[in-house]
Amino acid sequence: MTARLAWTYQDYAALPDNGKRHEIHDGELSVTPAPTSLHQIVLANLFRIVDAHVRARRLGLVLFAPLDVILSDKPRETTILQPDLVYLDNGRLEALRLRGMEGPPTLAAEILSPSTAVTDRTAKRELYARYGVPYLWLVDPEARTVEALVHHAGQYVLTARASGMQPIDLPPFTDLGLAPSSLWP
Repeated sequence: MTARLAWTYQDYAALPDNGKRHEIHDGELSVTPAPTSLHQIVLANLFRIVDAHVRARRLGLVLFAPLDVILSDKPRETTILQPDLVYLDNGRLEALRLRGMEGPPTLAAEILSPSTAVTDRTAKRELYARYGVPYLWLVDPEARTVEALVHHAGQYVLTARASGMQPIDLPPFTDLGLAPSSLWP
């Protein structure tokens, strides 16, 4: 039996739907368990807030996982991620295709869980930066915090770390007024 050199989009698309989250990081398959109920509650709350803001102002489109964000479909560097939430401003809507999104969203948000926190904070953060995702949010239900990072000079810079009931605007949005405590059950 020959070892697989690198996963491609075709390999990825042929994977069975087994309830787990599959991604490809630089040609390597990454598999994580299905999200927990806490994760999904936080995601639903985040989606409601961000989607209402975006719709009211006609800023673009907000989608949630599972959605393939295909950052690279080149041999040996295929990178397909499934952010928990993505925002596409009106200028990036053309990146939507039937198979998913081809190219970086305006914002990717990851909700950390015990099984994904290290990967979300390291490998996925690095991949988002490499492929030029302008904004990244890391939502931590255990610490009850939201971190907003902005892409600058090839890496992310932390611009806000919020917790509690005080509403805050997180980039790329103004007038968002997100109270981090509204995300937790």
